[in-house]
Amino acid sequence: EVQLVESGGGLVQAGGSLRLSCVASGFTFDDYAIGWFRQAPGKEREGVSCISSKDDRTYYADSVKGRFTISSDNAENTVYLQMNSLKPEDTAVYYCAADRSTIGTMHTCQGGSYDLDYWGKGTLVTVSS
Repeated sequence: EVQLVESGGGLVQAGGSLRLSCVASGFTFDDYAIGWFRQAPGKEREGVSCISSKDDRTYYADSVKGRFTISSDNAENTVYLQMNSLKPEDTAVYYCAADRSTIGTMHTCQGGSYDLDYWGKGTLVTVSS
């Protein structure tokens, strides 16, 4: 059974930090690109950051550049999103997703339309002002 399980969300004050984890199982992790996406109340889902270890590519949305860092631990089948200098506008449910296609994943991360293979159920991040 394929699973993507996010964790690490919570309530933090503005300026604080959180580290999200996405643990994958049920597929060959090394063959997949992984992305973090978020959806705030009343807003559309947006790409935050994506990574492809096999193709050595990463992407960050302009809104998180310099504050968030994505990393992958292939031995643990886990992708992390270190989030620093959090702002109230970062409040959202954060989802991780996986797809065999690096191009498709990066395209989706940048706002394009592409059906990624697998999605997690999300973890809530709330940043108070």
